[in-house]
Amino acid sequence: MTILAIETSCDDTAAAVVKDGRVLSNIISSQDIHDHYGGIVPELASREHVKGISHIVSAALTTATVTMEDVDAIAVTYGPGLAGSLLVGSHFAKGLALRHAKPLIPVHHIEAHLYSGYLEVPTLTYPSICLVVSGGHTSIFHVVDVNTYSVLGSTKDDAAGEAFDKIAKLLGLGYPGGPHVDRLSLLGDPKAFDLPRGLYHEKSYDFSFSGLKTAVRREVEKLREKGLTLPVNDLCASAQSAIVDVLVSKTLRAVDDLGIRAVVIAGGVSANTELRSRMQEEAQKRGIVFVAPRMDYCVDNAAMIASIAQLRFDPKRRSLATDIDFEISPRALRA
Repeated sequence: MTILAIETSCDDTAAAVVKDGRVLSNIISSQDIHDHYGGIVPELASREHVKGISHIVSAALTTATVTMEDVDAIAVTYGPGLAGSLLVGSHFAKGLALRHAKPLIPVHHIEAHLYSGYLEVPTLTYPSICLVVSGGHTSIFHVVDVNTYSVLGSTKDDAAGEAFDKIAKLLGLGYPGGPHVDRLSLLGDPKAFDLPRGLYHEKSYDFSFSGLKTAVRREVEKLREKGLTLPVNDLCASAQSAIVDVLVSKTLRAVDDLGIRAVVIAGGVSANTELRSRMQEEAQKRGIVFVAPRMDYCVDNAAMIASIAQLRFDPKRRSLATDIDFEISPRALRA
């Protein structure tokens, strides 16, 4: 089976072709236009998707050396995300499906992240605990099989990636903030500042990062009032340590509580080097499997959309998969 997938949930225009579980192409076009604003501008994002989506889809087909005649079905992200961005991708996919008489499979973006570990390691067994952590989402899932999962906990305010971005902005760093904070943390002292770890000691699997952001702002204000130079590296290291402490603690608590033997991290923030190394270390201590997808599968991408569509697509139920009347859904999965 060959699946063509389209992903436009936020500011990356992506298309991929997956055949029988093998990724033949995974094209991602990032929108640099938002860097100037220190964050994503929804209207600009949707316009950029309109400009680039046809070229990106063509590039995915060309790179995979397939044509639309070779494609068995089309998959597309229907949510969550920016409404305008989702509309561009879903409408383009609907038009393509109608033109070429192909089944169309709407895919939930977070579900695709949720199962991206199985794209990276097809032999990974169920059940697993998956931490999906990105700029807009931070949640822990109990994954039972390809069709069954539950949300154990989610953020009550800012997502971890959002906290990274806001802290980076406070420190005068670029956007997105995560990679900048990650890089500078290697040069700083994670114990230089005693920053809060929201909900760290609570029994729930929920997160809260708004207090951390506020604490960093107060430290910056105090230093500036004294006329001192900001110790940016130390602030980055301390903030990152606080975020990673909570992410690792909550995720491994779920692993221990449920007796699960596999843990997966996914989403843009799963590219963070400290998060990966800490989670790997804790998994080794417990003798359990740890999976972190390669960088191309951590960011918003269409390969993961195609992968989950292929796992779930039943050719015998073609009439349901061909339905193009689905609507976009910007809302996230929450506990």
